[in-house]
Amino acid sequence: MAEQSYIIQVEEGKAAADEKPSVGPVYRSRFAENGFPAPVSGMDSCWDIFRISVEKYPDNPMLGRRQIVDGKAGKYVWQTYKEVYDIVIKVGNSIRSCDVEEGGKCGIYGANCAEWIMTMEACNAHGLCCVPLYDTLGAGAVEFIICHAEVSIAFVEEKKIAELFKTFPNSTKYLRTIVSFGKVAPDQKAEAEKHGLAIFTWEEFLQLGENKQYDLPIKKKNDVCTIMYTSGTTGDPKGVLISNESIVTLITGVNSLLERVNEQLTMKDVYISYLPLAHIFDRVIEELFISHGASIGFWRGDVKLLLEDLGELKPTIFCAVPRVLDRIYSGLQQKISEGSLLRKTLFNAAYSFKFYNMRNGSKHGEASPFSDKIVFSQVKEKLGGNLRIILSGAAPLSAHVEKFLRVVACCHIMQGYGLTETCGGTFASLPNELSMLGTVGPPVPNIDVRLESVPEMGYDALASTPRGEICLRGKTLFTGYYKREDLTNEVMVDGWLHTGDIGEWQPNGSMKVIDRKKNIFKLSQGEYVAVENLENVFGSASVVDSIWVYGNSFESFLVAVVNPNKQALERWASENGVKGDFESICKDPKAKGYILGELTKTGKEKQLKGFEFIKAVHLDHEPFDMDRDLLTPTFKKKRPQLLKYYQGAIDDMYKSVNKPNA
Repeated sequence: MAEQSYIIQVEEGKAAADEKPSVGPVYRSRFAENGFPAPVSGMDSCWDIFRISVEKYPDNPMLGRRQIVDGKAGKYVWQTYKEVYDIVIKVGNSIRSCDVEEGGKCGIYGANCAEWIMTMEACNAHGLCCVPLYDTLGAGAVEFIICHAEVSIAFVEEKKIAELFKTFPNSTKYLRTIVSFGKVAPDQKAEAEKHGLAIFTWEEFLQLGENKQYDLPIKKKNDVCTIMYTSGTTGDPKGVLISNESIVTLITGVNSLLERVNEQLTMKDVYISYLPLAHIFDRVIEELFISHGASIGFWRGDVKLLLEDLGELKPTIFCAVPRVLDRIYSGLQQKISEGSLLRKTLFNAAYSFKFYNMRNGSKHGEASPFSDKIVFSQVKEKLGGNLRIILSGAAPLSAHVEKFLRVVACCHIMQGYGLTETCGGTFASLPNELSMLGTVGPPVPNIDVRLESVPEMGYDALASTPRGEICLRGKTLFTGYYKREDLTNEVMVDGWLHTGDIGEWQPNGSMKVIDRKKNIFKLSQGEYVAVENLENVFGSASVVDSIWVYGNSFESFLVAVVNPNKQALERWASENGVKGDFESICKDPKAKGYILGELTKTGKEKQLKGFEFIKAVHLDHEPFDMDRDLLTPTFKKKRPQLLKYYQGAIDDMYKSVNKPNA
């Protein structure tokens, strides 16, 4: 690795032996040159994180929500750490009064809110296992998780109660108590009681534990504090067992990283809670904020109102998935294109000047203060005006979106990488390091990393540019998959977690995720195709919003389903006399020809091999979505479901290409 590298080597690589592939050297963060940082003394569990902050910052605002007056959203109203603590103690006593003992499973189903955090902390206090249910999961998955985890008490968002009832009667084998975060309708009470369940409103439930006092058990580091079910791209969800130690170690590493780059969190920081708490990314970020006595404000649950909530809350840190940042990018691009020639010229000049200075080593805040004040301040204000870090995670962020936001958002853009199995953040790009654009940065100082060669895909971990499967070792790793030792043993080998992601070390010690190990198939002529890599290549074409590439071993070529970029395709249509709305343009053979031509052009630019080119496309005007079960809640493609949904289009594409040779 080059001298300016942000990683240090701790073990040598090994050549292939005994049918095991070669592995590259083991690296860790340069910030851990004297070993991994130790957690705060006395912080052994998630309960300690909250308890210590209540002692230190009792009067700090902790949880806030917008007050709704006459149907209009007003200012944020806050509960302090001590006020939240008092309610958490009541919730805990009430749960225990329902005969839920230490180690019992408590489900939480619904969108982020103050009650979600209070319930989670009550679980942490009493050594209960918190089992979050994705807000976007349908009844089938909810039923599976309740039965698989043996959930005996479930806390539910008011509007999700009907959805929970769809899991009856199977779930009632385990489920004894339901608690609404709001009210309960009389017919819902009758329905629950018909199945032998007790159901309470939030206020009723808090009174259950009145005058009852339960001793808090001693929490151990290796106790499992949550079972987080990952939305599988194939098969049933897997229950990832996460211990207290995993979360405490993760927080310690992230704190150390932020301190080393002079961006440490303080009790003055403010976070907007909108990514699902049922996902590890948001869960650990909120634990991190709680550990500093900082403030967490909840959104209203509508993505169209997110910018308005940001404007009112004025957060300092904004975590996002690429989907959200893509939306912000598209909105800004549209605003620029609709502006006058003078405004466009001014914007482009300011952008070019600032980026030029950033590329030559200037920090974003010093690259062009004039541009920031005159041109980019409007973007900053749109995001609340106080942001200092935007952290993107859960899926890869397009390099062009990252580059654009680094210039115009007037704050640091960091891209992270992690899995539920690694308790979230494992890599994070660093502020003011433009060379890390398009990468997920170096490892966080709490994990060891090595690459393992994948010979069948041509990836060599010992080559001059090391590429291979990303493998991780450290205390942030999960304990295993609940009741699935077989699946645990598939991914955990000799203490190393095999992520299934293919990475490439960069000279500066950052990691670039380039492919996915499992998304590989063989074409009929015997050529292997790494489909994720191709989707990244073709997805960089400006006419493409999203693309799913398909092939199988009975055919010699690839086909694809494309979500075209609406603006780009409509512009092409008006220039080429193709009439109709977006849906009908997508059905036009000329439009398909145009998109195919653009994909071919991109393939040639990126010097793809002949068999990697797309030979036919189907255009869908509707983006891939969760409603049709084509994406997971973290926007990963569900390939088996995509194949099932588009089977007719796939058959037609193969027929159309094969016809001349028939």
